[in-house]
Amino acid sequence: MALNYVIKYAATNVYENLVGEALWQFLIAPLNSGSQQIISSEFRNSLQIPVEKSINGYGFETFRIHPKKSFTSIDFEAEFHLIKDHINPFEKTNASNLEDEFSQLNSLNFKVEHATFLKSTALTKLPKWHEIDFIYSEEVSIFENMKNLNLWIFDGFSFKTDVTDVDTDLDIILEEKQGVCQDFTHLFCAIARSHNIPARYVSGYLHQGNGYFGDSQMHAWAEVFIPGCGWIGFDPTNNLIAAENHIKVAHGKDYSDCPPIKGIVYTSGTNQTTYSVEVNAQQNAQQ
Repeated sequence: MALNYVIKYAATNVYENLVGEALWQFLIAPLNSGSQQIISSEFRNSLQIPVEKSINGYGFETFRIHPKKSFTSIDFEAEFHLIKDHINPFEKTNASNLEDEFSQLNSLNFKVEHATFLKSTALTKLPKWHEIDFIYSEEVSIFENMKNLNLWIFDGFSFKTDVTDVDTDLDIILEEKQGVCQDFTHLFCAIARSHNIPARYVSGYLHQGNGYFGDSQMHAWAEVFIPGCGWIGFDPTNNLIAAENHIKVAHGKDYSDCPPIKGIVYTSGTNQTTYSVEVNAQQNAQQ
């Protein structure tokens, strides 16, 4: 049964001194594709600056704000209504021959086709001095291996805020064994790629009210490409396979490809930013 979602995003920026000029780009609109159908989308700001819509390098919609008058504070609000179809990710899996499945991963054509999401990045590079005790086996399917990787991260690492930031390297994550959703997603992608499995970082929203970690802010999980199955999402923060609780916004090689907000602000002194996300859903009675 489909779910009707209402997602509300709010952010407030307050500056100690006047801001002369600024430019922000927001990547927060849910993807209108596949199992997600956008009913309405609204984005506004307290200064009533015109909003420019554009498409980023991966094909996802962004909102741009370019205030050219001075200010000391600005509020942003967005509201999205969408329908999310029920998803059974196990329907994508198949009973293909294991030897064929793994041989495709090692084929030149496959590596060329998926080169973008096979390469390590600064945020998804596994340090040589840390031993990874995750056991990857060609005796089971790639899907089962990825389920095992999901569980390995979930069991071995603790969700804790304010101990990492968006630039934290994997060596620190592996040393401290704690972090937040983007850290665990980077680790998942790094290990998957080390076994020739294409993996991409996903930014989006998680359905609130289910007790999941990361449900009061924008969330992150991974998608891997499995031959014969396509892209399947894995959420190592919660040991979930992405389904109707996960609302996708964008994907990239790592966090740096799809931050919810980035910008340039011309001012001096301190500033404070607060933001919140609400994700509410109800079953679609018409489905």
